[in-house]
Amino acid sequence: MMFLMYPYAQKRSRCIYITWILFMVIGLFSMYFHMTLSLLGQLLDEIAILWLLASSYSIWMPRCYFPTFLGENRPRFTCLVLITTVVSTFLSFLRPVINAYALNSIAVHILYIVFQEYKKTNNEELRHIMEVSVVLWAFALTSWISDRVLCSFWQWINFFYLHSIWHVLISITFPYGMVTMALVDARYEMPGHTLKVRYWPRDTWPVGLPYVEVSDDKNC
Repeated sequence: MMFLMYPYAQKRSRCIYITWILFMVIGLFSMYFHMTLSLLGQLLDEIAILWLLASSYSIWMPRCYFPTFLGENRPRFTCLVLITTVVSTFLSFLRPVINAYALNSIAVHILYIVFQEYKKTNNEELRHIMEVSVVLWAFALTSWISDRVLCSFWQWINFFYLHSIWHVLISITFPYGMVTMALVDARYEMPGHTLKVRYWPRDTWPVGLPYVEVSDDKNC
């Protein structure tokens, strides 16, 4: 995906590479955690997720949703996100048992933004990618909650795969979510460019990896 989104990153911000690197780091830490089931592995996994969310907020959060005392100043917003993330990183060591719930609760704010942008746009392509992202996230969250709340039931029927399903679904949700935020962000930050959703390996295939193709708006 880093290769597919390279032209977009060159035009928007090279800081986007940080999110891709963090996504790969999360995969490594998650693998380490599930191999060892250690507290260290859990914290590494969850802190990496926290910083991925922080980097995504800093890059793609539309300025109209910034706190009013920041105006629409993205560097100041980025500093606020950085400070909040550093504090949250230290707090994550105090009660590790609630970290997963805290991270998932951030999705409520993201869903709010997606819902607001969904109402604003008539772009069918953007609406479609939003709908797919939300549905995938909902299925992933359902798997995670079911695994947590109904663990004894799933053990009773010898079905031990819900947590694996959660990881697969949330990993699929990530590129869709990234493309969604890139399209939303482009409406505010890239008025001179047109973004088109493409799918690797083929646009015509029923399943594919989404990415954005950037072209200059000749009318601007």
